[in-house]
Amino acid sequence: MIKVLIIDDEEKLRKLLAKIISFEGFEVSQTSDIKSGLKRLELSDIDIVICDVKLPDGNGLNAAKTIKEKFPVIEIILLTAYGNIPDSVQAIKNGAFDYITKGDDNNKIIPLLYKASEKVSLNKRVQQLEKQLGDKHSFSKIIGKSKAITKAIELAKKVADTDTTVLLTGETGTGKEIFAQAIHQASSRNNQNFLAINCSAFSRELLENELFGHKAGAFTGAMKDQKGLFEEANKGTIFLDEIGEMALELQAKILRVLEIGEFLKVGDVKPTKVNVRIIAATNRNLEEEINAGHFRSDLFYRLSVFTIDLPALRERKSDIKLLAFHYAQLFAIKTNRKSFTLTDDYLATLENCSWKGNIRELKNVIERSAILADKDTLDIDLLPADIHIKSPTSPLSASSMASVEKMHIQRVLQHTDGNKAEAARLLEIGIATLYRKIDEYSIKVK
Repeated sequence: MIKVLIIDDEEKLRKLLAKIISFEGFEVSQTSDIKSGLKRLELSDIDIVICDVKLPDGNGLNAAKTIKEKFPVIEIILLTAYGNIPDSVQAIKNGAFDYITKGDDNNKIIPLLYKASEKVSLNKRVQQLEKQLGDKHSFSKIIGKSKAITKAIELAKKVADTDTTVLLTGETGTGKEIFAQAIHQASSRNNQNFLAINCSAFSRELLENELFGHKAGAFTGAMKDQKGLFEEANKGTIFLDEIGEMALELQAKILRVLEIGEFLKVGDVKPTKVNVRIIAATNRNLEEEINAGHFRSDLFYRLSVFTIDLPALRERKSDIKLLAFHYAQLFAIKTNRKSFTLTDDYLATLENCSWKGNIRELKNVIERSAILADKDTLDIDLLPADIHIKSPTSPLSASSMASVEKMHIQRVLQHTDGNKAEAARLLEIGIATLYRKIDEYSIKVK
């Protein structure tokens, strides 16, 4: 039930309005001044406030602003005996849902309440989604209890609520972007944008345009001004993944942002000011890159103010079982299963694998297992042959490994209804390799 608070010092009008509104199924409470109204809001879960503009202890226009700042989900309808355009404009600026003149309220108030109710429901839904998003990217969602990952989390928590630049180092697939998101979410910038870009995915020219934007006419096809990620992330956080791959010319522009908070768009002569926190990541040894002339030492020193090294999965093997159960249940949901049971052999093989692709590789292997499973159990026969090879304790012979590989390819092809391109993607092999395997094992395809 939607809860409405009426703040009005005219007792007869207030009680009449409360009676009319309660007949429509709303739960109504009343106060005669702003002070008691604010106290009621602190104590009760109110959805909509109907507030008079002129009250004994203040102005309803100012009260609307105060209420919106403290309770952003609440919608406010202001009432006045004498409506005027400047006040109505100020009311909306202060966050009021609407502004109506007394005398018109009998006809307008109920339809307006229903509209405000819809907005409240939407506000609550957005708030819930934002909370879920925050939970999704919080440190509590980083899985692992090993000493290595716990140390990395503790360091990240300490630096999170500062504006310090952070450099995340570690092998590919160790979860650098997840850490960057958690740091942003735990910072005072968490209600602003978090934008991420992989610096190795673009040429120098395209990356410059993506990061800094351009002015109209800067190059052929630039018909209008375009913002870059730094401008879009203003007051928020930008995550520069694989920064070790960035061209030296662009490194100089990143250094300028770090030093004086400004940059030049492509084709512009006037600098753009920004306030952006930078979190960078690399799987390269940047000191070696400096010695080789591929990375600027001054940028490295600015980026590495606070460095967090993320451990490889082989350095935190005690976490593999936790991660395996997590991803198994995740993919159970995605494949419309209630849950998956993981056999001891399956878990033992995962724990003995070297995992060069780290968490990302483990996740992909479990996803394929979930897709191929005919029942609600993940067993060793669902693992690709190369996992058995990577596992030093695996008892499989060369012939049995070939048999496992053949069965695995057959299952994937069956799952994709013979679509070789999709099968190659799931198997993480080239299409030419798949054709060779099909021929080598005499696999029949639809």
